Amino acid sequence: MTCNTEKTCQILGAEEAFVKDLPPRQERKPFFADSKTILGFLILGVALVLAFGGHLFTTADPLKQDLLLINQPPSKTHLLGLDSLGRDVYSRLVYGTRLSLMVAAGATGVALLVGVGLGLLAVSIGGVVDYIMYGIIDLIRAMPGVLFALAMMVTLQPGIPSVILAVGIAFSPNFARIARDTYLREMASGYVAAARSMGVGRLSILKRHVFLNIIGALITQTAIILPRAIVTESVLSFLGLGVSPETPTWGRMIANALDFIEIAPHAMIAPVAALSMVTFGFAMLGDAVRLRFDPLRCGS
Repeated sequence: MTCNTEKTCQILGAEEAFVKDLPPRQERKPFFADSKTILGFLILGVALVLAFGGHLFTTADPLKQDLLLINQPPSKTHLLGLDSLGRDVYSRLVYGTRLSLMVAAGATGVALLVGVGLGLLAVSIGGVVDYIMYGIIDLIRAMPGVLFALAMMVTLQPGIPSVILAVGIAFSPNFARIARDTYLREMASGYVAAARSMGVGRLSILKRHVFLNIIGALITQTAIILPRAIVTESVLSFLGLGVSPETPTWGRMIANALDFIEIAPHAMIAPVAALSMVTFGFAMLGDAVRLRFDPLRCGS
């Protein structure tokens, strides 16, 4: 070990001792060698194909009503049957996949940008500002995301942008806390102290240490938030606070089918199954991503 000053030697020596005390890293398989990862990608791959190529898989209009054929069971003409307004369930399911995934991705993007921005801003300013903002972050995190988004939608106009904003803000504290905690941990680390002693600027430290070390945690959190965002959007649509009533979304389909579940269970089963499968796929993928960025596992 070579160093310029006695203080730097002490810092580097302490850091080496800390690294030696860490538990040994575990060997891990390649990313796609895990069955959970493959299953998650297959499920989400099918969902993405349906979302962006839905017009290739169905010719029925998801908004067209036929009141003479309401609640018809599945048939060759209508693979998943018709709902209480005579609309094709399969067509609405396919087009609803696109909207549900779009809202989930948009909301997660809002949560990421707002959360990381506020987290880093608060801890950079410090003092009373950091104390107040961290208190607000903890307060929002203490509430279920669905409940907070529900409270926001009461004050907003119904529509896709409002749903994306409400769901995104509801989950932004998760990213804010990760950004803040990572910043504090990295700025207090031995190698950052050594970099400071050698005259490295604050911006360079942020780029080389804070941002690089936060990426893995943010990717993992994104994989966790995406399925929650889908479920939250479905709950809002189910309660009538999401998109417009005629818009095909999984939550709206479940709400419309609830009153007729005894005579037309097919209209309920299809969106519930789709929601469950996509949520399961994201959960499998999120677990694989979490293990991928586990610091106690060696990387390739």
